Amino acid sequence: MRLDILFSSLMHGLLDSTRILFDLQQANKIAQSLSGCLELEEIAHRVTDGLVEKFDQCLARLWLVEPDQTSLKLIASAGMYRHTNGFFSRVPMGAFKVGKIAQNHVSFLSNNLAGEPWVGNKEWARSNNIHGFAGYPLIINDKAIGVLAVFSNQALELEFLEVLQTLCTITAVALDTAMQYQKIKQSWQANDNTSNLSLCDRLVTILSTTRLTLIGTEKPLNLPLSYVFLQTAEILKHLECNSCRLIYGEDTASLEAIFPIKSAFSPQTWIELCLNELCFIAAYLGGSLHQASIDGRAMQVVLKLPYSGEVLKQQLQIKCRSPILQLAFTHLCVLAGLTIGDCENLPLLTDDITKIQTAKSVIWIEQKDRIPQGITAKVNLSTTPEQLRCCVESVVSGQSWGIEAEGIKQNLSDRELEILTLLTQGKRDRDIAQDLIISESTVKFHMNNVLTKLKAKTRCQAIACAIINGLI
Repeated sequence: MRLDILFSSLMHGLLDSTRILFDLQQANKIAQSLSGCLELEEIAHRVTDGLVEKFDQCLARLWLVEPDQTSLKLIASAGMYRHTNGFFSRVPMGAFKVGKIAQNHVSFLSNNLAGEPWVGNKEWARSNNIHGFAGYPLIINDKAIGVLAVFSNQALELEFLEVLQTLCTITAVALDTAMQYQKIKQSWQANDNTSNLSLCDRLVTILSTTRLTLIGTEKPLNLPLSYVFLQTAEILKHLECNSCRLIYGEDTASLEAIFPIKSAFSPQTWIELCLNELCFIAAYLGGSLHQASIDGRAMQVVLKLPYSGEVLKQQLQIKCRSPILQLAFTHLCVLAGLTIGDCENLPLLTDDITKIQTAKSVIWIEQKDRIPQGITAKVNLSTTPEQLRCCVESVVSGQSWGIEAEGIKQNLSDRELEILTLLTQGKRDRDIAQDLIISESTVKFHMNNVLTKLKAKTRCQAIACAIINGLI
């Protein structure tokens, strides 16, 4: 169940509010414990230990799908058994209930484990007084990466099962992030052993048909930073990049590139397919990776990384009055690649008006209440992970986010918003005119109005303003 649906069900009395609020508080503690962890087994142990400790489960286990996709490996077990080398240490894909859950992406629930025909050792269930069983697939992009299972001496209630499903989503994201990090770490080591060339020389090798300009004095970069530059170059090579500039500044190294837009893809599709992982890693290293359209004909990519390459830590505090909001936005932070901490200097995400006066900067969770004074930004239950990450980045840099959106939105006409949205999809004036059945001159007229109203000099600035204020 999605968190917004869960929230709605709770508000309408479809679930036991007292029980589910307690379960949400406990699940949030488990989710918070995953923040900043990039080791697969450590993440798995924190989840299984948390389920046994906070939900009184007699056994919790987590399997990961092996790289060859033919079996699952047990990497964490808590409760009755701590070992991971027993009969179920490896389960063939499609075998037993765990293998079927992974293969078919279907969760399984039972409160009569000893009576289930698929249970091979019914006496074990009876002798240990085990009644409840829940098994959930850990899914990322429609692909199972593992299975989480819990065994209980009591019947599993609906409220706990709904919370468990949400916890599985958070766990899957945390595990997938750790997997990506391990792959990148291995690539760093491989790059370190295979080449002693400077970054500029290695970029020339990859971008052999691209005009490359070096600006500034080249400085040695550590492996993580070099990896992101080289992987970005590999993508630019396939996109037929025209020109690149490698810039060594006082505190950062940057790669600026331009390549033509092909009709086969839009900027949004391109960023999702090619740069999602690198965007996350760049942010993780304290930098950024952005793209922007140039008059609908070309794309500009700017990668900027600090020389230190330090990992960003504890970017956001979350302190909500409502446990369900606490878990919902913890979940959203995990999806956004943000780290949660308690430092007073961090931006505070809250729905508690009493916290505003003591916080350095506040991101307010807007519901039906009036927006209070003294906040820096506002979000709501419909905010996406990408929007939350953009919001936090804006607040950290001293800018507001979303507060002036209503005034700007009222200032823009429906047609102007429509054209601005189509522009962010990489469409040219001609394409927009065809979609809206208007002339190209009319499109240009509306865009000139947008630039004036948003006080933007270029279309890229207008798009950035609209995104920052949550208009598109």
